[in-house]
Amino acid sequence: MLRSVGQERLTGSDEDPRVTELRTAVSRLRRELAGHPAEFPDRGIAEEELAALDAMAAGGRPEIPRLRRSLLLVAGAIGSVSALGPGLRDVRVAVDLFGEPPRHS
Repeated sequence: MLRSVGQERLTGSDEDPRVTELRTAVSRLRRELAGHPAEFPDRGIAEEELAALDAMAAGGRPEIPRLRRSLLLVAGAIGSVSALGPGLRDVRVAVDLFGEPPRHS
């Protein structure tokens, strides 16, 4: 939820803080990407995968393998755009909060 300077962030008290962090990071990167003037070939892929990440986070219980797949697609799509690097890093950190998916033996 957007807030004015000096206001506290309003979230549901039962929302997982990892989900809150992911939603915040994805929202920030989506805004930065929307405001970035340069067109690049994979911009549409980045926009679609950021929308998918946002939808997964909004659902409250994102699947770790799907989160990681979307992160890789976003990174591949915008990785060469240095102006978006800090926002991409924040999304990666937020995805990492969910830990590693269980490995099957």
